[in-house]
Amino acid sequence: MVERPEAQAAPELVLETDGGVTVMSPGRTYHIGRDPLSEVHLDDARVSWHHAVLRPDGDHWTLEDEHSTNGTWADGRRVRAWGVGPGSVLRFGSAADGPCAVLLDPAARPPAAPPPPPPPYAARGAAPPPAPPPYAPGDAPPPPPPPPPAPRRAAAPAPRGVANPRLTGTFSRPSAVRALPARPAVRIGRAPDNDIVIDDLIVSRRHAELRALPDGRYEIADLGSHNGVFLNGTRVADTAPVAPGDIVGIGRSAFCLVGDQLQEYVDTGDVSLDVQDISVAVPGPGGQDRKTLLDRVSFPVRSRTLLAVVGPSGAGKSTLLGALTGLRPADRGTVLYDGRDLYRDYAELRSRIGLVPQDDILHAQLTVRRALAYAAELRFPQDTAKAEREARVDEVIHELGLDQRAGQPIHSLSGGQRKRVSVALELLTKPSLLFLDEPTSGLDPGMDRSVMHMLRGLADDGRTVIVVTHSVLSLDVCDRLLVLAPGGRIAYYGPPADTLGYFGFAQWPEAFEAFELQRERDWAGEYLASPQHRRFVADAGDQPGRAGPGPGPGREARPGAEPGTPGTPGPARAAPPPKAQSWGSQLGTLVRRYAAALSADRTFIAIMIALPFVMGAMARGLAGSTLTQETAMNALLILCVGGVLTGAANAVRELVKERVIYQRERAVGLSRSAYLMSKVVVLGTITVVQAVVLTLVGLAGVDTNAPDGQGVLLPPLPEIALAVALLSFTAMMLGLVVSALVRKEEVTMPLLVLLAIVQVVFCGALLTLNGVPGLEQVAWLVPSRWALGAMAGTIDLGRIVPGKISSDPLFEHATAVWLLDLGMLVVLSVFFGALVAWLLRRHEPAVMRK
Repeated sequence: MVERPEAQAAPELVLETDGGVTVMSPGRTYHIGRDPLSEVHLDDARVSWHHAVLRPDGDHWTLEDEHSTNGTWADGRRVRAWGVGPGSVLRFGSAADGPCAVLLDPAARPPAAPPPPPPPYAARGAAPPPAPPPYAPGDAPPPPPPPPPAPRRAAAPAPRGVANPRLTGTFSRPSAVRALPARPAVRIGRAPDNDIVIDDLIVSRRHAELRALPDGRYEIADLGSHNGVFLNGTRVADTAPVAPGDIVGIGRSAFCLVGDQLQEYVDTGDVSLDVQDISVAVPGPGGQDRKTLLDRVSFPVRSRTLLAVVGPSGAGKSTLLGALTGLRPADRGTVLYDGRDLYRDYAELRSRIGLVPQDDILHAQLTVRRALAYAAELRFPQDTAKAEREARVDEVIHELGLDQRAGQPIHSLSGGQRKRVSVALELLTKPSLLFLDEPTSGLDPGMDRSVMHMLRGLADDGRTVIVVTHSVLSLDVCDRLLVLAPGGRIAYYGPPADTLGYFGFAQWPEAFEAFELQRERDWAGEYLASPQHRRFVADAGDQPGRAGPGPGPGREARPGAEPGTPGTPGPARAAPPPKAQSWGSQLGTLVRRYAAALSADRTFIAIMIALPFVMGAMARGLAGSTLTQETAMNALLILCVGGVLTGAANAVRELVKERVIYQRERAVGLSRSAYLMSKVVVLGTITVVQAVVLTLVGLAGVDTNAPDGQGVLLPPLPEIALAVALLSFTAMMLGLVVSALVRKEEVTMPLLVLLAIVQVVFCGALLTLNGVPGLEQVAWLVPSRWALGAMAGTIDLGRIVPGKISSDPLFEHATAVWLLDLGMLVVLSVFFGALVAWLLRRHEPAVMRK
């Protein structure tokens, strides 16, 4: 019997790094990263928390990158998975000067105590220094020669606009320092052939160039990137001069010019947030006294912190969320994002902030994977390959434990799972700051705890997470707790475990009841005098902007601030949000997503199919076989009502039900006009098809009794179908106006009924409108007035139904009148579209309307 050779195990290896030596046994896996619990711990800002893993793979070892931010290199090439062995040289975070690790064979490992390095003169080929002169026994030996002075290095200018860079997670230490080459331009982008490669999906393949000018200065040029190039927080339109200390922002990387070197700083997620004396007030009733919503709120948030914000209703939690995200900037005070003024640099920093509103921000009819795929299309640059987007979608699905739910429609998920999907959408672009508004609202205690533990894991993985909540069931998983008292002032900030003891209560209901019953109590004053405030706020010296007196960077008054009020924002002027795609590409994505969402809505499809057939059958019943004096007016009136109901019913809910989705997507770069046009294209196509079906069902085969069997310019049936189609389209645009105007979806149906009644009354079939002051002018804004005129002109209604009503000049069988009727429908459609765009702007974040 022949024995099979046994599979050989991977050899034992020795891994040497600057931090020590690790003997790698083939019986286990070795994790590499900034996590102190990793088997190979690398304390370097360029290294991700979980960066890479070395695992035995048959008879060899495999190095796998764990989707690190700055990449892993083995034997000089960037790798995702790579076989390694003795002699392999590994680098993490940078191919040039990232932390290095070398794999060695234990048998060939050099001795533990290496020989001393050769004297300095040996490397230069110089003669050794002369021996010291002898001295007599008993004499004191001569003092040793003084050490050579350390070379003095010129102080590098601090990055401009960063408060205390050494205390920040991003600017405390460059992730890479590159010597500027002699060539006139350094190209930066995601493609491997750039001079500086940034492996970040929000960076375009050819993003920017740093150009040397003839006079020795430099300028930065945007190469048509989709997410923009920023200079000191302001988006560069084309080119801009770069001075030493300026911050050039590209994706999550920041570049600072220092002499003939370019320092790179990478926002890896380890960012702090420092809130300094922010206040928000709104006009009171009648515009008299201003009502204070937030009153001098200050607190620091360290990196990798999970902070919960609680308080009674009306304490200012939502206002605080708007101020911290920049969507509704505070009237006074400063918010520092890792040392940078959030409001001043909002155009650049907003892409690093994720916000999960209380309502779901996804189309519930789509599957999890499909919804995330469409979101990735909208948020990543247009030159991002489909495989790259799909890989990122798979990453966030796996990170949030949604692998088993990826193919399910979102509406079929539990509340906790839907919230995970909303979080997954925000994690696509790897935000450093993640805000959530009431993520556990409506969830049972088990789901509540599951969501909070998910947020705990997200913070541990290298993000700062801030959650506004009413639930107190799982506050123990948080690092810090902020309690707001009525009036928008801080009643407590510190560890959650100490909160009830600080207030002197045993249960949370008692504390909230005290806030309501003791409204005159100075909760904020008591906290300011407490040791907790001194420890967790006043003496938090490791926060940017809190060390040293004076304003310093981040505290200077902004343009428009009142003298003597440092940190007071003037009228905030945010640059337009960077669009990840061109207008046409956004429109294509939005059309496909909207069509997919509608096609998955079975109720909508059933109504969409049934409505034109029902209304057409009614018109057919009234018309009979021939349009006569008794049937013509009623048949045309039913076609008007059917066209109005068909168009308006399609659109009246579509904007209000997506308002939260629109607001969030608009904040991260969605084009308002592309969004509106996607609704017009999809709903308009459906509406026109329905109108044609309605007309054919109602009048096909019916003798219209038109003069000589002809319409004004076309046969009667096509002319009537065209008028009904334009009426339905215009009614659809009017439905979008209603949808953009209302605040709740529930009120749209009563308004739809009112809309239909107005169309019937002012169409001209029931009342004499011509020559009646007031009524005639109001009827000009009613689409059915012009549509009925066009249809009446086609069949010459005044001839079939003699009378005062049918003698309306708009009913004439004349080319000019018929074209006027149809032209007015087009004009009204354009007018309603412009009105919808204006109303959509009213619902955008406040910072984007300034």
